Amino acid sequence: MNKRGHVLNALLLAIGLGFVIEPSLGAATARTVAEITVPIVLGALFPDVDTAFGRHRKTLHSLPVLGIFLAYPIVFGNLQYVWIGVLTHYLLDVVGSRRGIALFHPLSDREFGLPSGVTTSSKYADLVTVVVTAVELAAFWALHTYVVTLDLDVSAATRAASEAAAGIGI
Repeated sequence: MNKRGHVLNALLLAIGLGFVIEPSLGAATARTVAEITVPIVLGALFPDVDTAFGRHRKTLHSLPVLGIFLAYPIVFGNLQYVWIGVLTHYLLDVVGSRRGIALFHPLSDREFGLPSGVTTSSKYADLVTVVVTAVELAAFWALHTYVVTLDLDVSAATRAASEAAAGIGI
C-alpha cells in the first residue's frame, strides 16, 4: 500500500476504535477518537521511514520492530496506541499489497504476503484498504470485548512493574 492507503486505514481505524473503546456516542467517544488518532496515524506511517535509509519493507517492516513498539508503553508508560498503527501497517502490506513484507528481517529477507493484494497504483487499492480496515476493526472489537481491554492505563501497569522490580532488588 502507499502512504495514502496507510493514512486512510489509520484514520478509519482510529474512528472505529474510538467507538469500540468508548461506545457511548457522546463527548467521551469524541475524546477517545481524538486521543488515539494521532498515535495510530503516526504508527501507521512509521514503518515507511525505512524508505529514507535501509531497505524498504525490510528494515522497519519486521516482527522485532513491532515487538519494540509493543514493549515501549509497558516500559516507558507512553505511546500506548502507536503499536496499533504499526501492526495495521504490516497487515495492510501483507494482505492488501502484492509484494508483502519481510517479517523476520534481518534474519531472513523472505517476504510474506497473501495473493489477495493489489498493486499500490490499482484502482481497487482504496476498496481493499477499506475492506482490510473493516476486518481489523472486527478483530480489535473481539480482542477488546473478549480478551483484553484496549483502553488500558499503561502508566498504572508500569508503576506496578517498577514497584515489583524494586521489591526484588532490580
